[in-house]
Amino acid sequence: MSENESVVIGSKIKAVIKERGLMCSGELPGAVSDKVRAMILAACDRATANKRSTVRPHDL
Repeated sequence: MSENESVVIGSKIKAVIKERGLMCSGELPGAVSDKVRAMILAACDRATANKRSTVRPHDL
């Protein structure tokens, strides 16, 4: 998976925001994807540091 490829579904992000009566900027889904990717990579690093090959929720 390339770094530019989204790891989130933009329409789902927009739907959550719309439920709150707000609008979503066009750049928001990409920014959310970047944050999620960083969280996943940090969780992978934590699992590796703990000598595990399985990433678990507590790694987040």
